[in-house]
Amino acid sequence: MTGRERLIAALDVRDARTARELAGRLRGAVGLFKIGLELFCGEGPAIVREIGALGPVFLDLKLHDIPATVEGAARQIGRLGVAMATVHAGAGPAALAAAVRGAAAGAREAGHSPPVLLAVTVLTSLDDAAVAATGFAGTAQDAALRLARLARQSGVPGLVCSPRELPSLRRELGASAVLVTPGIRPGGAARDDQARTATAAEAVASGADYLVVGRPLREAPDPRAAAEALARELDALRT
Repeated sequence: MTGRERLIAALDVRDARTARELAGRLRGAVGLFKIGLELFCGEGPAIVREIGALGPVFLDLKLHDIPATVEGAARQIGRLGVAMATVHAGAGPAALAAAVRGAAAGAREAGHSPPVLLAVTVLTSLDDAAVAATGFAGTAQDAALRLARLARQSGVPGLVCSPRELPSLRRELGASAVLVTPGIRPGGAARDDQARTATAAEAVASGADYLVVGRPLREAPDPRAAAEALARELDALRT
């Protein structure tokens, strides 16, 4: 993939107007647009269709519920025609398998290709102490690896993980796993509320396929120029 194709711009904004403006500025400079909980809860499925007209959508809702509810929600997501969608690995094997079934069924009904499902393991905002406080044994990396194995065994083809887990997950899961990494920052940038971050080049070198970039694009004076600079940085790795 080119550097541009690897970039997922996080439209973590509160309203459709702001999302449209940012996506319009970034159109053609990134590979996908991520729509998360805040924007989806405010604007609903209509914003997915609207942003989808500008480029492929990664719908990041982290489905986490009983299997029947997850399957129904995944079916609706499949009908929207998104390129990627998330389910939380902590929902367990039955719910993960249900997400795969639901997304495929919804896409088939609507005449779309099914989305690539990605299991969220451990949020990048959590460090080892926070993971221990939730009751998980071991480090954040230990928990991420356990949940990643569970997701793959349940038929989920991809994972969302922090840069720190990338090398071990790539070794464990092989080349076929789709690994998506949030918490990407340019060199020297602030971590904000992300506890486990990396630069774009570090993440790809560690095994990432796609990189979710939020604040460094959203808050840049020129978001398109910032995206293009990141893409050039990644393309340089291939030469």
